[in-house]
Amino acid sequence: MAFMEKPPAGKVLLDDTVPLTAAIEASQSLQSHTEYIIRVQRGISVENSWQVVRRYSDFDLLNNSLQISGLSLPLPPKKLIGNMDREFIAERQKGLQNYLNAITTNHILSNCELVKKFLDPNNYAANYTEIALQQVSMFFRSEPRWEVVEPLKDIGWRIRKKYFLMKIKNQPKEWLVLSWADLGPDKYLSDKDFQCLIKLLPSCLHPYIYRVTFATASESSVSLIRMFNEKGTLKDLIYKAKPKDPFLKKYCSPKKIQGLELQQIKTYGRQILEVLKFLHDKGFPYGHLHASNVMLDGDTCRLLDLENSLLGLPSFYRSYFSQFRKINTLESVDVHCFGHLLYEMTYGRPPDSVPVDSFPPAPSMAVVAVLESTLSCEACKNGMPTVSRLLQMPLFSDVLLTTSEKPQFKIPTKLKEALRIAKECIEKRLVEEQKQIHQHRRLTRAQSHHGSEEERKKRKILARKKSKRSAIEDSEEHPTKYSNSNNSAGSGASSPLTSPSSPTPPSTAAAGVLGQRCVREGNAASTSTPSSASTTSSPPAARQPRGACTAPAPGCERCGPRGPAQLHPEFPQRHSEESRNL
Repeated sequence: MAFMEKPPAGKVLLDDTVPLTAAIEASQSLQSHTEYIIRVQRGISVENSWQVVRRYSDFDLLNNSLQISGLSLPLPPKKLIGNMDREFIAERQKGLQNYLNAITTNHILSNCELVKKFLDPNNYAANYTEIALQQVSMFFRSEPRWEVVEPLKDIGWRIRKKYFLMKIKNQPKEWLVLSWADLGPDKYLSDKDFQCLIKLLPSCLHPYIYRVTFATASESSVSLIRMFNEKGTLKDLIYKAKPKDPFLKKYCSPKKIQGLELQQIKTYGRQILEVLKFLHDKGFPYGHLHASNVMLDGDTCRLLDLENSLLGLPSFYRSYFSQFRKINTLESVDVHCFGHLLYEMTYGRPPDSVPVDSFPPAPSMAVVAVLESTLSCEACKNGMPTVSRLLQMPLFSDVLLTTSEKPQFKIPTKLKEALRIAKECIEKRLVEEQKQIHQHRRLTRAQSHHGSEEERKKRKILARKKSKRSAIEDSEEHPTKYSNSNNSAGSGASSPLTSPSSPTPPSTAAAGVLGQRCVREGNAASTSTPSSASTTSSPPAARQPRGACTAPAPGCERCGPRGPAQLHPEFPQRHSEESRNL
């Protein structure tokens, strides 16, 4: 689908925040190089996976592009001689797997365009900067007031959102920033309602919302213009970064990690909570709070990117709160994201993992109390407090806000209803995703528990007990089988009796029994020597298996184990006395 086209109705677009995992399945050596076959999976579904083939030179090129982040990534070193040996290839494959694990588990690197193109070239092959520039240039041909100066390359983290530096032709000293964004997977508004709400954004006036100068929407994208702020965002203040630098350079590896002062934390936190409460009271969904979406204007924080929820873009912290089923409303999402922002303001860096088990020393215990209510294990398990509840906590309740500007944002009733329905759809998709993740986590835990060493030992012990029990039962049943066999041999027809004065040759008796009981074609018996009858006896009847002939004949197919008489046709005839005894 081209980016200029309208997406089909009901089609869910790609969610760029769904994490990718990569595992090297195999390697194949060609004439001059080695290729590594990588299995890439999006999210938890094994069906949503594909293979990509990469050489070491591709890894090296990616690593050189990521050097701007300042991170030390574990790429295996180059080797010119002996790089085709099997042992070396196996060792290098392990090193490349560690490298993939490092970039896919880093929250910022895993969402950058370089890594996405490396792992998913089919979905990220387009040049989004050129696409955005084409659409923006076509639109502003009919707007003589504005002039596009240059693209601000990669200053944001979103792949499908681009920024351009602009100016007003009549006022060349005033710089502006244009943001262009594509539609997202959570866009549930109709085209008409969507365009009406986008055009309402410049009319939104609030002391803690960064004002939109101009806004326009097409069927597939949105363009908004705001004033350029040289001080940058709250994240720029925390990381001591320049606003125009690329996102990876600014925030991946800060030179100095230092949090804000306590009074700044209290003031900025109170201002952000006030504007969140204002938006929720108006029924306007947000869900995109993070430090880069808060512009600093002197000592005042102003919220950015209100259009993201209308576009249906996923949140920066979606991969975090989608793990917890109690964070299932947009208000609880905003509260959880506020916890992330407060952690960065306090400690100068994001948390290593969420939920947070223990918090480092903070400037005040009141800060820790708010962090525990939004980022702790108990909070993520039981649910988030409301925005109003956070405003009543001691950290923010005593902050005095001095502003004379009155909030103003009029939304017609019809559009409020459309926003309510869209908000419910966004929350429904979040709940379904959380449910799938929860079920997958339970299944993974059960499989890992079943495959643990302790479980294997238990299964071995149970298998041994079962085998012993079955052996005892078999030994108890064995004598019963023999007794049944003996009873059947005694009660059935015995071998034909012969007269002592005129003994019948065994071949004649066997032939008679064969005609009566056994079915065998072409059976022939030869006459045995009478002198050797007393030296060998036939096998006992008790050894015959169940279901065998009661009067066995030589070579009978129904009989069980064969005795010497059956194996050799010249076996001596039995004595008549022995036959009667049998």
